[in-house]
Amino acid sequence: MEAHDGLSAKIVEETGFAGIWASGLSMSAAMGLRDCNEASWTQVVDQAAFMRDATSIPILLDGDSGFGDFNIFRRVVKKLGQVGIDGVCIEDKLYPKRNSFATCEQKLCDADEFCGKIKAAKDSQLSEDFAVVARLEGYIVGLSTEEVLERAYQYNEAGADAILVHSKIKDASQVLEFAKLWDADTPLVIVPTTYNQTPTSIFEEAGFSAAIWANHNLRTVITAMQETCQHIFEKQSTAELEAEIAPIAEVFRLQNMEDSTAAEAKYLAGGESGSSALGGTSKTCATHS
Repeated sequence: MEAHDGLSAKIVEETGFAGIWASGLSMSAAMGLRDCNEASWTQVVDQAAFMRDATSIPILLDGDSGFGDFNIFRRVVKKLGQVGIDGVCIEDKLYPKRNSFATCEQKLCDADEFCGKIKAAKDSQLSEDFAVVARLEGYIVGLSTEEVLERAYQYNEAGADAILVHSKIKDASQVLEFAKLWDADTPLVIVPTTYNQTPTSIFEEAGFSAAIWANHNLRTVITAMQETCQHIFEKQSTAELEAEIAPIAEVFRLQNMEDSTAAEAKYLAGGESGSSALGGTSKTCATHS
């Protein structure tokens, strides 16, 4: 399930999802930016780090097209490992990428160049459990299934840990045809944003290992904020809203305020552990602050 900050990531984990999709679209939108690498890779990694701090389940980062060449991408992979991210997904499009659902022109990168990025990532990962997912954009630009499969086998040979088959048509025919012809043990992943009427049981039967719900928290939040802002603007009151929105206590719970309160009792002057390790009491620090 998609998340774009620490708060949304924690809600995803509490709901019971097996993993978090750190969405490039959602993170850039939350910054007020377009999904075409306007947010730098360091900003994206920073957001992912907040998600990691707030959760314990696996996080797969949307790595766009690798944020540049193989050299930049291997630096990204090292940084992701340092902050505890579990994997990265990169798509075989030119940098800067364009969102697959946008109406602008989409262009694929050279397949051999993309294979180099996969190899660079695998050589740069800090943990052997780190996953590099190769995202196929061939259907997005109009390639045939045979052409998409050809690229997929190249990426598989280059060391990809999973293959994400992307499609934006309204039914699941393309991804199901791909799965039927796929002849390798490497897991397959889908993003059923547009073909959302197909039951997930169909995808399981076809051999897909994971589905990514890629942007739904972002879209839900946009609708909720628009409605709340409009209501308060028109009514000049929140009285009618209070029963429908999260109470402040729920915000504090999600922020883990209880931990801070417990820490205050332990570390601040007058708390349970008020005596200083250097002798005297912690009131000395409070006096000079």
